[in-house]
Amino acid sequence: MVIGAAYCTISGVNKTDDEWGQELSPEQFQVLRKHGTERPGSSPLNREKRDGVFKCAGCGTPLFDSETKFESGTGWPSFFRPLGDAVGETTDRSMFMTRTEVHCATCGGHLGHVFPDGPEPTGLRYCMNGVAMKFEPKAE
Repeated sequence: MVIGAAYCTISGVNKTDDEWGQELSPEQFQVLRKHGTERPGSSPLNREKRDGVFKCAGCGTPLFDSETKFESGTGWPSFFRPLGDAVGETTDRSMFMTRTEVHCATCGGHLGHVFPDGPEPTGLRYCMNGVAMKFEPKAE
């Protein structure tokens, strides 16, 4: 698996940076493919309250159910549990600290980080960049 390289090959998603750049907005590309971070409070998904599923903005993989979303006060959408095997984790030693990076298990897109200060039942806080996701409301 190669993440953030000029060419990405993960679970059948084979795209160059140029191809990703044509499909994603500049903000999505910076976060998903270059491991950037959006400004806190800048994503409408931080305020999303409807029932539904949060999906990867890069490949459409379902990542989080709205039932696991909570208000963390950080300025980023936060969840206490991902869906099944939707995400992967790697060690991130940037920013002069060690954190656990969260990426889409299908396309390798950078989503955010997970911290051990979330609510029960998991005690985890998946702090995600809203620009890295799209919301699909449940059909009524």
